[in-house]
Amino acid sequence: MVTRIDTVAARGKLKTRREPYWHRVRKGCFVGFRKMSATGGGWMARARDDGPADAKQFFHPLGDFSDIADHLRFDAATKAAFIWFDHIERGGQAGPTTVRVACSRYVDHVRTLKGEKAAKDAEQRFDNYVLNDKKLAETNLAKLTPSQVGVWRDSLISRPTKSGPNRGQRRSDSTLNRDLTPFRAALNLAFEDGLVTTDFAWRTKLRPIKGADRSRDLYLDRGQRQSFLTKAPVDLAAFIRGMCQVPLRPGAVAALDAGGWDRRLKVLKLGKDKSGRDRRIKMPDVVADHFDAATKDKLPTAPMFTRFDGKRWDKDAWKWPIKETVKAAGLPPGTTAYTFRHSVITDLVVEGLDLLTIAQISGTSVVMIERHYGHLRGDVASAALARVAV
Repeated sequence: MVTRIDTVAARGKLKTRREPYWHRVRKGCFVGFRKMSATGGGWMARARDDGPADAKQFFHPLGDFSDIADHLRFDAATKAAFIWFDHIERGGQAGPTTVRVACSRYVDHVRTLKGEKAAKDAEQRFDNYVLNDKKLAETNLAKLTPSQVGVWRDSLISRPTKSGPNRGQRRSDSTLNRDLTPFRAALNLAFEDGLVTTDFAWRTKLRPIKGADRSRDLYLDRGQRQSFLTKAPVDLAAFIRGMCQVPLRPGAVAALDAGGWDRRLKVLKLGKDKSGRDRRIKMPDVVADHFDAATKDKLPTAPMFTRFDGKRWDKDAWKWPIKETVKAAGLPPGTTAYTFRHSVITDLVVEGLDLLTIAQISGTSVVMIERHYGHLRGDVASAALARVAV
């Protein structure tokens, strides 16, 4: 007999019991609902090894999804179950959730949402800073303690940098935050998916250091930006000029392909970046010239902006040349690639462009623009009032 659990009405008719009601979602894979009371219950996943009928079965708690509407819970449970099914089908552990399993699940999660490049970045950080501690890696999340996490964090703080001019020196607060972020996200994902009942072990120990990225508040006016471009090597100048023309994230500019530029329509097509969606931006003639030059005689799949050796830019390639150029141009020491994006967005806000358009151009939300740049609108309003005063 088939028992439905995919609707609120169907679940309302079920009797309370300890044994879950199961719903088959694909061969050998099931989503289950354990009705604990008249109004709620918990969700589980079940998977069976391929083979004989008495093959071993694995069970995995998914949580109660009480934070979302009742009619959305079956879909949410099914989505979480498929992440687990895919994980164990790739050879992942089906038993107790260890730190290693949590990290592996997070890499799979990132790969699904953001692509292979982002997944590889998280995986590399885990390999370098988390999974190299064998004892921590094999610790069951249910037994993880704040003390363990605190010891790990302290060891990461004391670990010197491995590359760049600051090699061997203490890692900066911003670098530490970047290395903490994927680990915290992996543990939080396990908690949200019901693999552990509390986040007490890491809730305070993995908090990011406040003010570590204060350099992103630096503003460079047009003259300072031009000074940087004058002092920069030709390949770096072309890359940063792209950011000065349109306020994209550095990674989004690096990811641009020559085929993304339509020189006839003067339209720049952007693939998915951190904003998670494709978009097109119409460019004025003064900006179009730069993109025409950057894509001349290039194949559609070739990088739009390349380093002197023809390779695509990445954060490790632009970091130190920017530092050296900043010093040569006499600009504030904290200037980074992101500073150029921030500066252009600031100019657009001050000049009165509506926030929705700014958000669409820069690939973020109106909420984020309002949060970080809304205070500048006061100057725009003041200037407008001055123009209409009688």
